Amino acid sequence: MFKRVGLFLIINVLMMIVINVVFTIVVQVFDLGPMMTGSGVNYTSLMAMCLVWGMGGSFVSLFISKWMAKKMMGVKIVDRNSQYAQLVQTIHHLSKSAGIDKMPEVGVYESSEINAFATGASKNSSLVAVSTGLLQQMNQDERDGVLAHEVAHIANGDMVTMALIQGIVNAFVYFFAWIATAAIENALSGDDDEGRGGLGYFASYFIRSFFITIFGILALPIVNWFSRWREYRADAGSAKIGGREKMISALEALKRNYELLEPKGSRIPTDSRVKAMQISSKRSFNELFSTHPTLDKRINALREMQG
Repeated sequence: MFKRVGLFLIINVLMMIVINVVFTIVVQVFDLGPMMTGSGVNYTSLMAMCLVWGMGGSFVSLFISKWMAKKMMGVKIVDRNSQYAQLVQTIHHLSKSAGIDKMPEVGVYESSEINAFATGASKNSSLVAVSTGLLQQMNQDERDGVLAHEVAHIANGDMVTMALIQGIVNAFVYFFAWIATAAIENALSGDDDEGRGGLGYFASYFIRSFFITIFGILALPIVNWFSRWREYRADAGSAKIGGREKMISALEALKRNYELLEPKGSRIPTDSRVKAMQISSKRSFNELFSTHPTLDKRINALREMQG
C-alpha cells in the first residue's frame, strides 16, 4: 500500500512540474503576460493556464494509464502461451472484427469483483484487463459479451474522447474558480490599491480550492452524461462484433450477482482503485452523478436494437 501511495505522489509531483514548464513556455511563446495585473485579471493568460492545466492533467493521465493500471492494480500481461490463451485469442479475434490494427495487450488482475476495463492512449496502444472474479464467475458467452464491450470502447476511441471532455471541463472549472476567488479578493480589498485586502496566499489557495471542488461537483453531470452515452454505444458495439444475446447475457449475469448481495443489506464490494472502471452500475443515488446507466436500461436498449 505504501508503495502505491508513494508512486501516486511521485507521479503527481512530476505531472505538476511538467505542466508548469509547458505553461511557462506557452506564456513566453505567445507573450501572454501574468495572470494577475494591477488592473485585474488577465483573462487570456488565465484561460491559457486553465487549458494547459485542465487538458494537460487529463492527457498525461491518459498516456500513463496502461502503466498505472499495471503498477497500481497489479495487472499481469498474458499471452497465447499462458493459461489464459483462450482469453487472449478471444480479445484478438474481437479486435480484428472491430477493425483495430494493432492488437491490445491483455492483462489479468486478482480481484473477486466481476470487472473488466479498457485503457490506453490510443486504439493502437491499448490494454484490456480482466479480473479473476469475472473469469471464475461468468460462463463463456457472458465473458465474450463483456470482452466485446471493452473492445468496442477501444474501437470507438472512448479513452481519448473521455480525456478530451474531462480536460475541457477541468479547464472551465479552474477558470471560474480563479474568477470567483479574484472577485472575493477584490470585494475585500475595496479601494485599497496596494494589495489583496485581508487575503494572503494561503487564504486565496484554500478559497480557490473550495471553488474548484464546488464547480467540479456541479460539472460532474456533464462528464457523467457522456460516460453513460459511451456505455450504451459500447454495448451496441459489443452486440455488433460479439452478438447481442451475449452482451445481454453478460448484463443479466451482473444483475443476478448484485441481487444476491443486496438482500443481505451489504454494499456491493467495490475496489476503490477500479471504481471508475466498472463495467456496470445497477443503481445510483442520483442518475445525474452515475457514470453508467442502470443494468435494466442497458438490457432494454439492447433488446430494442434493430436486427
